[in-house]
Amino acid sequence: MAKAVSKAKAAATARTKTVAYDVAEQLRTPEEMAAYLDAWLEEAPDDVAGITRALGDIARAKGMSQVARDAGLSRESLYKALSENGNPSFGTVLKVARALGVKFHAQPA
Repeated sequence: MAKAVSKAKAAATARTKTVAYDVAEQLRTPEEMAAYLDAWLEEAPDDVAGITRALGDIARAKGMSQVARDAGLSRESLYKALSENGNPSFGTVLKVARALGVKFHAQPA
């Protein structure tokens, strides 16, 4: 009996396959994209890398090549700027936001 249970567990384990989660696949509408970025800005306003990564996620959801063209940047420089180790200038962030169709707004703290 123990061998049968062990064999069943091994078969179940062999069929389990994990896939990396990609948030860009879930960002389908402009409203979802804006809500995602807004959540980063609200929940982690000091996390520059996280906010940059969120812009990158949205850019991948829209299509990096198109966003790069709309922002007046090369695709390679856009990938670099929005990568985990990227450090885009504020000007680049504004260009990317405009290309993504999102706006930043200010309100009193």
